[in-house]
Amino acid sequence: MTGPRDEHAAAAADIAAVEQANTAFYEAMERGDFEELSGLWLPGEDLTVSCVHPGWPVLTGRGEVLRSYALIMANTEYIQFFLTDVGVSMTGDTALVTCTENILSGGPAEDGNALGPLVGQLVVATNVFRRTPDGWKLWSHHGSPVLTETGEEEDEETPS
Repeated sequence: MTGPRDEHAAAAADIAAVEQANTAFYEAMERGDFEELSGLWLPGEDLTVSCVHPGWPVLTGRGEVLRSYALIMANTEYIQFFLTDVGVSMTGDTALVTCTENILSGGPAEDGNALGPLVGQLVVATNVFRRTPDGWKLWSHHGSPVLTETGEEEDEETPS
C-alpha cells in the first residue's frame, strides 16, 4: 500500500524529470543538436505535435515542427536561453511547463567578425509534455513575444 509520503516522492520525481526534459530541450537548441532535439518530441506522425514560434503560424505534425527547428538552427549562429519564472503543473501523464525565455542570439558574422550582432528577446513559453515509455516527450511548444515599453513614447510626450 502506498502512503502519502510515497505519492509525494513519486510526484516530486515526475516534476524533476519534466524539468530535466524541459532543460534538455533548450540545451539542444543552444548546441544546435538537431538529432537530440528530434528525440525530445513525441514520436510518430499519428500523435500530432504542434509548435508556435513567436510571429509564426501554428505548425502541426512532427515533420513540420522539426523542419522549423532545422531552419532556425541553420540560420542562427548563436543562441542562449536563460529561463526564468519556470512553473510545472501535472495531471496524469501530461505536464505543463510555463517559463520566460530570456534569449540572447546572434546571426552570421559581418565584416570578418567572429559573431554577428547579438540581440536580446523575451518570450513567454508553454511547453506541454506527455509521459512515454522513453520518458517525458514534448507534445506542444508555444512561444509569444513579450512586448516591453522602450520609453521612447514617454520622451516624445515630455514638454521641452
